[in-house]
Amino acid sequence: MEDMDKPRIRVKVERKEGEPTAAFKGASWAALIIGASAYAIGLFNASMELNEKGYYFAVLVFGLYAAVSLQKAVRDRDEGIPVTSIYYGISWFALIVAISLMGIGLYNAGSIILSEKGFFGMAFVLTLFAAITVQKNVRDTQRARDIEE
Repeated sequence: MEDMDKPRIRVKVERKEGEPTAAFKGASWAALIIGASAYAIGLFNASMELNEKGYYFAVLVFGLYAAVSLQKAVRDRDEGIPVTSIYYGISWFALIVAISLMGIGLYNAGSIILSEKGFFGMAFVLTLFAAITVQKNVRDTQRARDIEE
């Protein structure tokens, strides 16, 4: 009982200016791992042909690359780092194509039921968003540490 009467001492973790909190970094990584794992487990358990599974896996990998690439290009431009217009345009185009391929694939998928289509769509969006957030956190952390040095 005596321990409850004592004041608690909190140790403040030093964070650099502009660095995301550990909780935000952890939540971003958790969302990425959960989204990608759920998508992969869903594909593994889906009753579709192997070539269909390959299509959906390739679309996820393409979408992840396109989303991170676009996030980097947008951030570079915002910070005054040179980004060619062609790369910037290709990054947007690639993300739009990846999302379109996912949507078209799910719309035309006759071998899976509507609830599975929703599951794959949501896992796809969660994973893309989480990948963008993780990449942003990595960059913010690196920048905060570079400023300190």
